[in-house]
Amino acid sequence: MSYDNITVKHEEAIIYITIDRPKKLNALNRATIAELQDAFEEANESKDARVVILTGSGEKAFVAGADISEFSDYDRQEGSALARDGQNNLFDLIENMHKPVIAAINGFALGGGLELAMAAHFRIASHNAKMGLPETSLGLIPGYGGTQRLPQLIGKGRAMEMIMTAGMIPAEKALEYGLVNHVTSVEELIPLAEKIAQKICNNSGVAIKSAIKAINAGFDPKYDGFAIEIESFGNCFATDDFKEGTSAFLEKRKANFPGE
Repeated sequence: MSYDNITVKHEEAIIYITIDRPKKLNALNRATIAELQDAFEEANESKDARVVILTGSGEKAFVAGADISEFSDYDRQEGSALARDGQNNLFDLIENMHKPVIAAINGFALGGGLELAMAAHFRIASHNAKMGLPETSLGLIPGYGGTQRLPQLIGKGRAMEMIMTAGMIPAEKALEYGLVNHVTSVEELIPLAEKIAQKICNNSGVAIKSAIKAINAGFDPKYDGFAIEIESFGNCFATDDFKEGTSAFLEKRKANFPGE
C-alpha cells in the first residue's frame, strides 16, 4: 500500500512506520491519522512481523503536535467526535496491538505527538527530544488519551504539572519520570530500538500478545487485571510455543517458537 504522509518498511521481523511530513514537523492531520490506522492494522495482521518501530522523519520532530488549522473552527460536537474517532481508530489500536510497538522519539513530541508515543508499549528517546502536552495554552486539554496515559506513566502530580503548565521536558527528565525507558544519541536511536526489538523476537510472540493483554487490563477499569492474567496464563499451556519453550529449556537449547 502506498502512502502520502507516512512510510512503511518491513525488514525481517520488524515493521518501521515513519511519519513523513518533515516540513510540517510531522504534525498529525486527519489524513496522517487515517494512514497510520491502515498501517498499524496491516502490521497487526502480518504473520511475519514481530515488532513495530514508530518514529518521525528527520531529527527535529517525532510529531510536533496536531494540525491545528484543521479544527480551529470546530464546535463542541465536532471536537468530541475528533477526540473519540482518534482514540478509537488509532491510539487505542496501538495500545492494544498484538505486537509490541516501540516509539523512537527524535526531537519534539508535543500534544498529539506525545499522546501517540504514549500509546506505544514503551518509548526510547534521543538526547535532543523534548516532550510536552501544551493543549491548555490553546484553551484545550489533551484529547487523544493524554490525561489518562500520562498519569499512568509518570504519576498524577507530575502529569498535573505538565498539563497545567503546558511546558516541555527534555529527554533526561522524561527518563527520570519514567516516561521513556532509554535515552541515547540521535545516531543510535533506531539501532537501539532494533536491538531491543531483536531481544523481543527471541521470545514467544504468543506469550507476548497475552502479556500485552494482561498488562493493559490492569489499567482498564472495565477489567479485572488479575483475572485476565490467570486466564491468559492458563491459555498459554495450550500453545505450541509453550511446548517448544519448555522443551528447549529442558534440553538446554535455544527455543524456536512456531508462534502458535
